[in-house]
Amino acid sequence: ALPLIFMNRYTLKSSLTQLVIKKLLPASLLGLMTAFTVVVVRSPEFENGIEVMDRNGKVVGVSQKAGKKAVKETAWSRAVLFGTTFFLPSVLTYFVERAKVVKTPRALASVRMLMITSVLAGMLPVSLSMFPQCGEIKRADLEPEILSSTEETELFYNRGI
Repeated sequence: ALPLIFMNRYTLKSSLTQLVIKKLLPASLLGLMTAFTVVVVRSPEFENGIEVMDRNGKVVGVSQKAGKKAVKETAWSRAVLFGTTFFLPSVLTYFVERAKVVKTPRALASVRMLMITSVLAGMLPVSLSMFPQCGEIKRADLEPEILSSTEETELFYNRGI
């Protein structure tokens, strides 16, 4: 809502400004807010850490650094998922409107919903596969307590969804 308030207050009415503020900026903000929400909801993983395992699945310790890496990867994948799902249909709808392919607002709304559903269905597997579910972290990147408890060079953690 804030970009729209600025647009109306300062009478920024050019078509390019309206495209950016009404269509492109909300997608970017949605992606950022989604990433921020993941970070806030999973903040205990920053403070407490997550379990780190060796190749055999034996828990070696709890690492805050692995927790930070897992949360960062999940936040990126969510930002890409929701940012793209909001961004692409907006841009495509803009071109459909300009080409006057669809005659009525009701048909345009239907086309927009179809595009949103299609992009979401396509982006969901992409987003979930951006980073592996079982993440890898090098031994040297972990806390000293974990370094002393194992000789493995690479350890693993469950990234979460």
